Order: sequence, then structure tokens, then C-alpha cells
Amino acid sequence: MTSPVGQQRVEGGWVISFTMPASYTMETLPTPEDPRVKLRQIPACRMAAVRYSGVWSEKRYVQYKKELESWIEEKGFRILGEPVWARYNPPFTPWFLRRNEILIQVSRETK
Repeated sequence: MTSPVGQQRVEGGWVISFTMPASYTMETLPTPEDPRVKLRQIPACRMAAVRYSGVWSEKRYVQYKKELESWIEEKGFRILGEPVWARYNPPFTPWFLRRNEILIQVSRETK
């Protein structure tokens, strides 16, 4: 797994997203067999990110999210969306080698 797998909380559950390599187009991606899986192209946007290692816990997620939000505020950017938690490694990767990120879409324009 080299592209991030994003997880975002929504009412009643989670939305999971997979970032596909640039070598694919909407036409060359495999057709999902499950009707709940939707393919969509997301336009480019500016994201602020904080990177950390280890396994997921609510405490660590909140800690790093607050750190990222403070950085965004300090730099004068405006938050445009909800946080996305991204993982880059399969579950069998040792905890200390796992790469995680919290991503928040921000405005290019400062406050």
C-alpha cells in the first residue's frame, strides 16, 4: 500500500477512500463489483497535513488533529473541510513503522 487509505467519520459510520496512482484514469480503473463502491474524481485541493507513526487511538488522533489545527490557525489559513485520517501501511506492518496522517483541506487565502 503506497497510496493513502483515508477514513472520515460520517453519521452512522465511516467513509473509506483509496487514492489511486496517477497512471490510472476513470476509464482504466476496474469496475467495482459492490454497488456501494463509488468511483469519483476529486479535484486538486490544498491540504494541511500532520504525519505520525504508530497504531490508531482516539487519544493520539485528537492530539495530532489539535496540533494540526493550531498550525493552520498560526499560519492564518482557513479550514474548509472535515479532517481525514490517512493510513499508508497494511495491518501487519509493525506499529513503529506505520505511517499515518491527518489531512485538513485549507484555503489558499489567509484570513
